[in-house]
Amino acid sequence: MPGYVQLGEVNTFYERDGAGEPLVLLHPGFADSRALGQNVPGLAKRFTVYRPDRRGHGRTPDVGGPISYQLMAEDTIAFLEKVVGGPAHLVGHSDGTPVALLVALRRPDLVRRLVLAAGVFHHDGWIDGAVDLDEETVAFFVRYHGEVSPDGPQHFPIVKAKLDRMHHEEPTVTVADLAGYPGPALVMVADDDEVRVEHTLALRDGLPRSQLAVVPGTSHGLLADKPDLCNRLIIDFLTEPLESAANPDGAAGNDHG
Repeated sequence: MPGYVQLGEVNTFYERDGAGEPLVLLHPGFADSRALGQNVPGLAKRFTVYRPDRRGHGRTPDVGGPISYQLMAEDTIAFLEKVVGGPAHLVGHSDGTPVALLVALRRPDLVRRLVLAAGVFHHDGWIDGAVDLDEETVAFFVRYHGEVSPDGPQHFPIVKAKLDRMHHEEPTVTVADLAGYPGPALVMVADDDEVRVEHTLALRDGLPRSQLAVVPGTSHGLLADKPDLCNRLIIDFLTEPLESAANPDGAAGNDHG
């Protein structure tokens, strides 16, 4: 079910599907909630799945000023409070990862469990050139954005400039900061991803109650590459007994401190 909600200055588009515990899917950068559409049927069998389009993405119009991960995290907190009405599971993919992480660090009371897929906690975690789009990719996103954006395709270069700045300067979370989220977390990464391997391990190790899943045969778009496998990993993590998700010494956990 699609709809709009006014969150401060941002008229936010979102979709809602399924029934059960709330789960909020946070899409990749330059894309929008359509990028996670293939994951919805499987997840919606177990959860109420919310897919907001963040500011300047998809069917949510841009607003004046910069786009930052912190602003998008604040928008997401407002979404959780106003639309979801309380805590939810957060699943972030690529740019959705630092947004979800910042929400969890600032408002852990609103995050039941956290899934971070193919994303970074600091901008130096990307491999060289990962955030620089080639001409073919830019042309794709001009069309993709223009298909639904209320701002029109001519606005994409403005959004791109804002996101380019953000990607080169943000996020700036430290390993020490990661300890601020005390809940269960699942770090997912492709076996051919755009995130440095050591950065992914630092993310896993920095979150106190975390697990790591390397998805074989996938690239940075792992949730779209193998949606059924990724959905199974996500559902298993979100539905396993809390003591299993939280206990590093249990079968489902990793003993990393």
